[in-house]
Amino acid sequence: MSTQKDNPVVRVLKKSVGLPTGESSCCGGSSCCSGTSPVSTDVQAASPAEASRPAEEVQAAVRERYADIARTRDTSLECCEPGASCSCNTLYSADMLADLPADVTDLSLGCGDPVTLAGLRTGDTVVDLGSGGGIDCFLAAQRVGAEGRVIGVDMTPEMLKRARENAAKVGAANVEFRQGQIEALPVPDAIADVVISNCVINLSPDKPQVFREIFRALKPGGRVAVSDIVTNGPMPESLRNNMEAWSACVSGAIPAEDYAEGLRDAGFVDVQVMPKVASDIVLEDLPDGTPFSALITARKV
Repeated sequence: MSTQKDNPVVRVLKKSVGLPTGESSCCGGSSCCSGTSPVSTDVQAASPAEASRPAEEVQAAVRERYADIARTRDTSLECCEPGASCSCNTLYSADMLADLPADVTDLSLGCGDPVTLAGLRTGDTVVDLGSGGGIDCFLAAQRVGAEGRVIGVDMTPEMLKRARENAAKVGAANVEFRQGQIEALPVPDAIADVVISNCVINLSPDKPQVFREIFRALKPGGRVAVSDIVTNGPMPESLRNNMEAWSACVSGAIPAEDYAEGLRDAGFVDVQVMPKVASDIVLEDLPDGTPFSALITARKV
């Protein structure tokens, strides 16, 4: 993928969910990770050639985008203008990040804080879907302690290399990273007390399979804690099939109701999909198809 600034489709949609764009620093007055300022999705459509992309093409586009970030250590692809110093660590409290070096926390590509949402306990086993550079794994490791275990899963070799280097840097002995797709998790059945994920499930072309895999990996009584992008109603098909917008965590988003229903269909109970910043987002007032950041929880009986 190119390191140029986001095109208008990606830029406008990413602004609508509070994700960073290529045109302004996320460290400025309006945080790129705030999850606020929704706007209409009435923007330039994808070309007919971009419609009906196969799953393999979606995964390849996503893999190349994040491989580019890992190879170049250039978070401007997600965060700031080229050459700007930036970190999207406004997602987490300063206390949470105090024990992690800046070059680890700077590679934060999420849209929320699933670690706090999860309410982790000492001794928990945690699986992180789409673990990227590892920040959520390291934060989770601090909470589960030496008796616990964290497994990060990512499909991008370059990102896994970064994560393993970061693990050695921070001395995270209870964290390991495995290569694999979130539609086919490289973990045995009933291994996890908690599954977390941060702005990744929206990237999958087969979300029902992801939900089934999460259910399989969890122990009875296990919990789901996810920060992700969802929409207020269906997104226009032409936008949904734009590969650049999909790999930028936007066009793969599905309606909040469908997200919740998909979790229920997989067997989960107590499913909740709530706007991350509820006071700033009144769903009834959003235009149809508007994406927004959400916090998702569920439980396996």
